[in-house]
Amino acid sequence: MDRNLLAILVCPLCKGELRLDRKANELLCLADGLAYPIRDGVPVMLPGEAREMSFDEREQAR
Repeated sequence: MDRNLLAILVCPLCKGELRLDRKANELLCLADGLAYPIRDGVPVMLPGEAREMSFDEREQAR
Protein backbone atom coordinates (compact mmCIF):
# COMPACT_ATOMS: atom_id res chain seq x y z
CA MET A 1 0.00 0.00 0.00
CA ASP A 2 1.33 3.40 -0.98
CA ARG A 3 2.31 5.55 2.03
CA ASN A 4 0.95 8.72 0.43
CA LEU A 5 -2.45 7.10 -0.05
CA LEU A 6 -2.46 5.77 3.50
CA ALA A 7 -1.67 9.26 4.80
CA ILE A 8 -4.86 10.73 3.29
CA LEU A 9 -7.29 7.87 3.91
CA VAL A 10 -9.59 8.07 6.93
CA CYS A 11 -12.39 5.91 8.26
CA PRO A 12 -15.57 6.72 6.32
CA LEU A 13 -17.65 6.56 9.51
CA CYS A 14 -15.70 8.50 12.13
CA LYS A 15 -13.08 10.19 9.91
CA GLY A 16 -10.43 8.78 12.23
CA GLU A 17 -6.95 7.47 11.56
CA LEU A 18 -6.46 4.11 9.91
CA ARG A 19 -3.64 1.67 10.59
CA LEU A 20 -2.27 -0.73 8.03
CA ASP A 21 -2.19 -4.41 8.95
CA ARG A 22 0.13 -5.80 6.30
CA LYS A 23 -0.25 -9.39 7.44
CA ALA A 24 -4.07 -9.38 7.13
CA ASN A 25 -4.03 -6.88 4.21
CA GLU A 26 -6.52 -4.61 5.98
CA LEU A 27 -6.89 -1.03 7.14
CA LEU A 28 -7.91 -0.87 10.79
CA CYS A 29 -10.05 1.75 12.49
CA LEU A 30 -9.49 1.15 16.19
CA ALA A 31 -12.08 3.74 17.21
CA ASP A 32 -14.93 1.91 15.43
CA GLY A 33 -13.40 -1.56 15.62
CA LEU A 34 -13.64 -2.10 11.87
CA ALA A 35 -11.17 -3.70 9.46
CA TYR A 36 -11.47 -2.58 5.84
CA PRO A 37 -10.10 -5.07 3.29
CA ILE A 38 -7.49 -4.23 0.68
CA ARG A 39 -8.22 -6.14 -2.54
CA ASP A 40 -5.73 -6.15 -5.40
CA GLY A 41 -4.00 -3.17 -3.79
CA VAL A 42 -7.21 -1.13 -3.57
CA PRO A 43 -8.70 -0.30 -0.16
CA VAL A 44 -12.42 -1.10 0.02
CA MET A 45 -13.69 1.74 2.19
CA LEU A 46 -17.33 0.65 2.41
CA PRO A 47 -18.67 0.04 5.93
CA GLY A 48 -20.73 -2.88 4.61
CA GLU A 49 -17.54 -4.58 3.40
CA ALA A 50 -15.64 -4.07 6.67
CA ARG A 51 -15.47 -6.77 9.29
CA GLU A 52 -15.90 -6.12 12.98
CA MET A 53 -12.75 -6.62 15.00
CA SER A 54 -12.90 -8.55 18.25
CA PHE A 55 -12.02 -6.83 21.52
CA ASP A 56 -8.77 -8.81 21.65
CA GLU A 57 -7.83 -7.74 18.11
CA ARG A 58 -8.44 -4.09 18.97
CA GLU A 59 -6.34 -4.30 22.11
CA GLN A 60 -3.53 -6.13 20.31
CA ALA A 61 -3.45 -3.48 17.54
CA ARG A 62 -3.04 -0.60 20.00
